[in-house]
Amino acid sequence: MLRNAKVQPMLPVKDLNAAEKFYEGTLGFQKVGGAPGAAAVYRSGDGVFSVYQSEFAGTNQGTAALWTVEDVGKEVEELKRKGVTFEHYDDLPMLTRKGDVHAGEGLEVAWFKDPDGNILSVQNQPAKT
Repeated sequence: MLRNAKVQPMLPVKDLNAAEKFYEGTLGFQKVGGAPGAAAVYRSGDGVFSVYQSEFAGTNQGTAALWTVEDVGKEVEELKRKGVTFEHYDDLPMLTRKGDVHAGEGLEVAWFKDPDGNILSVQNQPAKT
């Protein structure tokens, strides 16, 4: 059954080389597989995610992947030191922005994009299920 299977997020990219530099160099993920020139697979926690070459890269207007972290502010500062810039969404209900972190009712979240425009985030709570 799918509900018992691990899920593997797939992020489309136009330029695989630029994506590999971002995910490995900037974000620090370790490549664990893939197909040269077509896709790369990265370890994240006890799972994996892939980036793959696609003409449809960057067309998603919502968050494509999120990472749950203990301290969003600390993660934001570390990523900023590596050149990551953060997105600001000032019209979100029940969230207010302080710098690059949006917060409300115990949730803290910050969004950023990869080189192809995929929206990624770090937050202090897992997605609500």
